[in-house]
Amino acid sequence: MPEGDTVFRAARRLDAALTGHVLNISDFRIPRYATLNFVGWRVESVVSRGKHLLIRLVPPAGPHQHQPGVSIHSHMLMEGHWDVYASGERWRSPSFQARCVLGNSAFQAVGFELGFLRVLRTHDEPEAIGHLGPDPLGHSWDPLEAQRRLLLDPERPVGLALLDQRLVAGLGNIYRCEVLFISRINPHTPVGQISDLAHVVEVTHQLLQANKDRARRMTTGASGPDPYWVYGRTGKPCLRCGGTLSHERMADPEAPGGQIVERDLYFCPNCQAVDDSVRLRVANRA
Repeated sequence: MPEGDTVFRAARRLDAALTGHVLNISDFRIPRYATLNFVGWRVESVVSRGKHLLIRLVPPAGPHQHQPGVSIHSHMLMEGHWDVYASGERWRSPSFQARCVLGNSAFQAVGFELGFLRVLRTHDEPEAIGHLGPDPLGHSWDPLEAQRRLLLDPERPVGLALLDQRLVAGLGNIYRCEVLFISRINPHTPVGQISDLAHVVEVTHQLLQANKDRARRMTTGASGPDPYWVYGRTGKPCLRCGGTLSHERMADPEAPGGQIVERDLYFCPNCQAVDDSVRLRVANRA
């Protein structure tokens, strides 16, 4: 699943290609919005908020000028992506995967296999994304608010809390695993037992900021065959201690919507050792 840095880069590419220009292509390829037509509307901005992307449009002057601005709100989920093409350039993905096409005289922006796509009035954005926690890549990033939200349930394992978009927006499985390894914290540790939660929040901010401009995400700080400390490296030696890295599945019974989804968890049993109280808690959950 694309994480916050991926969506941030996508929004920046779209913003450079679309913002300030009037649309001459408006093509929604999902039944609910198939009749919408924003040709003649101007793109005001494109922004990301965690894993969410918003393309804001304002109506043209004339009979439509008193209409409210609208936002095209998308989420990529697992396979989605937004591409930018010069006018006339061949698409890199098959056209049947396209869900939204927006264009001006110079560029086309195409959203492929988007997890969801909806159109709402721009002033209704808070109803759609107001639940999200602080965004490490946002202008209003607030580390103290992130800590406060993480501590709302001090008994919740930090490995689950970091994936909750209501607490911190933009983190996915990769960053969850890497942040906890760098911080030397076992994923099963209750948030309330972490002695320096501010450090965990700061590492989160630093990693996303470091990767927002990189074509290839890395967390080790060095280019090479292993861009990650632990993610996806089951059974391989730990780059810090040389021990064997572990993998397990971790389910969140408190996930929004009541859907219990197991997510892959990668960690080093040596660098991220648990104390007896945490080990007992894990055994009881099993």
